[in-house]
Amino acid sequence: MHRTVLRELMKKLLIAVCSAFLCALSMNFFLIPAKVYASGINGAAQLMTDVLRDYFHLSLSIGALVLLLNLPIALLGWFRVGKSFTFFSFVTVLFTSLFLSAIPVYPLSHDLLLNAIFGGIISAVGVGIALKYGISTGGLDIIAIYLTRKNRNASSGKYFLILNGIIIVVAGAVYEWQYALYTLISRFVNSYVIDMIHTKYQKLTVITVTEQADKLVSAIQDQFDRGATVIPSYGGFTKKKHYSVMIVISHYELYQMEQLIKRVDPNSFTDILETNKIIGVFHTEEQQRAVQAMKHGETSEKAKHALGDEDYHHFEQLFHAKAKNGGLSGRFPFQGE
Repeated sequence: MHRTVLRELMKKLLIAVCSAFLCALSMNFFLIPAKVYASGINGAAQLMTDVLRDYFHLSLSIGALVLLLNLPIALLGWFRVGKSFTFFSFVTVLFTSLFLSAIPVYPLSHDLLLNAIFGGIISAVGVGIALKYGISTGGLDIIAIYLTRKNRNASSGKYFLILNGIIIVVAGAVYEWQYALYTLISRFVNSYVIDMIHTKYQKLTVITVTEQADKLVSAIQDQFDRGATVIPSYGGFTKKKHYSVMIVISHYELYQMEQLIKRVDPNSFTDILETNKIIGVFHTEEQQRAVQAMKHGETSEKAKHALGDEDYHHFEQLFHAKAKNGGLSGRFPFQGE
């Protein structure tokens, strides 16, 4: 078990380094020479560096500024978003900063359109593979998740659009508008490629056909505290009885969910669907942590604030009944049929 965890840790660290290298490569070889701006904090650092150099004659390393701008965001993520997610995000940011400082700025082409397109593609590959393995490239990802939790009716995509839009408008106002327009092209290409590698949807529905429904649901609740629906089903050819476990997750949880399903039942069949909209309760990571704390007998005003009075009392009664009855049944009623 220890070896598996260590292997998973090394894999994520390697992905973080590769993602950082590709993001830095796209900026130093394509975006920076063309004054086409990257997305998020990298783009903000790039724009600030240009403004300080051109208007105030101050020379500042983009790599150092990327790291500096991400420090307060990392603190926000550590305390408000999630420690594991923030740790790997900051590792990616740290290596991005190092690569930006180590790789020389060298234009491979003087064509603005080519720079915008290839800069967007290369950075998208870096961001896409990071997201695919449950890692963020930092900056706007952490801010958007935090703001989404503060306003549950809004999607994180809305905040990405607003924050990137500010960078584009300022770039156009301070410099020529053609740079803002080429930045828009680069962002479009970037988003399209990320969607191809990972997913464009913020929520995903995972349906797993398994014979280990009780173990799978128990593992899901231990790690995610997501609600799951178990549906009796039958194999079309074998006529053998199975169980379909349906659960809705955020796209940041996809990699963890895939690993959990493979670990619990390697022979299961899983279908992952892109979800446009959810009507009903969908717990954030903060709420999941509150439920986990209650599950282990911890009660606090913080958990009550995260869940709300109705949810808090629901889980309080649920875990009280579980403790009183010596644990809830480990098998579903129809499994004995």
